[in-house]
Amino acid sequence: MFHTIPEKIQTRMAFLEESDSNDRINGTPRLERLRQIPPETGKFLYLFLMNTPPGKIIEIGTSAGYSTLWLILACIQKKTKIITFEILEEKIKLARETFHQTETEDYVELIKANALEFIPHYDNITFCFLDAEKRIYQDCYNIIIPKLVKGGIFIADNALSHERDLKPMVDHALNDQRVDALVVPIGKGVLVCRKI
Repeated sequence: MFHTIPEKIQTRMAFLEESDSNDRINGTPRLERLRQIPPETGKFLYLFLMNTPPGKIIEIGTSAGYSTLWLILACIQKKTKIITFEILEEKIKLARETFHQTETEDYVELIKANALEFIPHYDNITFCFLDAEKRIYQDCYNIIIPKLVKGGIFIADNALSHERDLKPMVDHALNDQRVDALVVPIGKGVLVCRKI
């Protein structure tokens, strides 16, 4: 798939990569920045999602939809869709543009809401990618892990770039008997958990 990404998706990814890079050097306020994953993390997410059992696919923190596009590439092949949550209006607008321009709207459900209010209502989750405000990571973990199917995957970004903030959650995951967990030094560092 990496060699056959549709041109419209490649074009939008390149635009978002450039926008994210500019955000990091031009003094854009933190909440207005895209703060998205690098391409290698996107490929990593795709590979994991392609190997999960059937179930719901969730993303917490859509931003402009860059990471969502990598997950959508897997959803297209699996003939399913991703449910993604974002609370910031400007980022929701950018994400809608992303999905419209890439003609991927049939593979994504974008919900403007605090994911913590919705996720308790979902069961049979096979995959969750978490890339949001760090203060909610532990709460998201606590809700998601019991709802993962056997063999389901939970991935949280920034495990190394925000190591100090996320250490309690990461340590908890590494010692959680319900999952096999590992911190992978790709991109900004990701915590990967597989439900046993």
